[in-house]
Amino acid sequence: MTNYSRIIERWADFFPAKTAIHFHGADYSYALLWQRIEQATQGLASAGATRGERVAFLGYNHPEMIVLLMALARLGGILVPLNWRLAPAEHAFILGNCTPKVVIAEPGFQAGIDSIRAGLQPAVYVSLGPATPGWAAWDSIRAQTASAELAGGDADDVLIVYTSGTTGRPKGAVLAQSALLWNGFNSIHAHDLRQADHVLSTLPMFHVGGLNNQTLPALQAGATVTLHRRFEPGPWLADVVARKPTVSILVPATMAAVIADPAWAGTDLSSLRLLATGSSVVPESLIRAFHARKLPVTQIYGSTETAPIATVLLREDAQAYAGSAGKPAPHCEVRIVGSAGQDLPSGEFGEIWVRGPNVMRGYWNNPEATRAALRDGWFRTGDVARRDRHGYFWVVGRSNDLIISGGENIYPAELENVLADCPDVAECAVIGVEDAKWGEAACACIVKKPQTMLDEAGALALFRDRLAKFKHPRRVVFLDALPKTAMGKVQKFELRRLVGRAGT
Repeated sequence: MTNYSRIIERWADFFPAKTAIHFHGADYSYALLWQRIEQATQGLASAGATRGERVAFLGYNHPEMIVLLMALARLGGILVPLNWRLAPAEHAFILGNCTPKVVIAEPGFQAGIDSIRAGLQPAVYVSLGPATPGWAAWDSIRAQTASAELAGGDADDVLIVYTSGTTGRPKGAVLAQSALLWNGFNSIHAHDLRQADHVLSTLPMFHVGGLNNQTLPALQAGATVTLHRRFEPGPWLADVVARKPTVSILVPATMAAVIADPAWAGTDLSSLRLLATGSSVVPESLIRAFHARKLPVTQIYGSTETAPIATVLLREDAQAYAGSAGKPAPHCEVRIVGSAGQDLPSGEFGEIWVRGPNVMRGYWNNPEATRAALRDGWFRTGDVARRDRHGYFWVVGRSNDLIISGGENIYPAELENVLADCPDVAECAVIGVEDAKWGEAACACIVKKPQTMLDEAGALALFRDRLAKFKHPRRVVFLDALPKTAMGKVQKFELRRLVGRAGT
């Protein structure tokens, strides 16, 4: 039986002194990382985190989260990373759904957990920092030396990641050890990862974007990871200079933050051979800003349920196919499917379906949602795209974001790209709203940059000669901020609620 944790064990044997993770001035060599995994395996077993049991983690990015994941892989246990941006009531829903045996939290988040503990099933509560009343110390748990049954294997579930909530209440996508392994192979292909590489990782690891796009695959490849506790544009730019990474990943919101940082223009980006990005739709204006600095922007498309890598745009195609989600990753299949379940020809818009060893097993404790999402092994993403005649995929948004106005289909991404080109627009999103004449119409939701004079007439003028008139927004709403998930994706269901509350 193989086990996902062996990727660390083997590299620790080959080059024990090599840095696996650099974290806030401290180096975790592969040998040290493996030692901590072995200690954590024993401690978690003593705490009751045996085969099939869940362990929740609440905190910023930290090497001990990787230690937890690998230790649970050895035991056949399952890690549940919690989104630290959520409110305690939201954590209560997730913890009530997955019923963890152990809850591990950083000190700053323990008060929130304490406020909901009474309504949860009994668990062992462990502090990643100094122990506080009612919480055991992680170091004392990790240092246990009792024997443990190393029962985990590639077929076992190892990770439950709760969806980011772009469409409503989160669901826990269950990923097996083998899903992480095959996703790692997809990532190694997408980024051409090698042992000599150095990955700068700043996205939150409670989401597959931060954990599985580059961080775990870099360790799978025997590379080095510089890990930040959380993303900030200034430290990202500073470490590009100081640490000289070769690969990094940003999502659209963090790309925009980096470009807006005062240090952007003067930062030497030459150590990076590529910057990856990923989202349903990435504004081309952001891609062009990095291309202007001679930094190729590659792209990954996928979702929590696909671990996440489903399609990849390689470095070689970054300029010619900017904005495309690329082609199917080597170890999964991708289709464009019509409303009747039929494969659609090139050029036609349809739903993206994905199948492969990287796809989730299902949603935890939610058989109804699992049946709706999976069909004969294919995951129905809910995203709409077309495939061009060269085989490249172009994602235009969620199927439930499609606007049907007077019988014509309007894809919000087309309008959002126009708005993103305007220097007065800080952020934007387009949604469908009810319209007495057309049934539905496009509504442009805009966050203006400070001290700009953009008004509704000016915003509507942006679309002249750019898009067919039926696609133009019938309404413009200016907001202070757009509701987003932790990965920077706009929550359009929440945006519709806000716009509806604001009036007609």
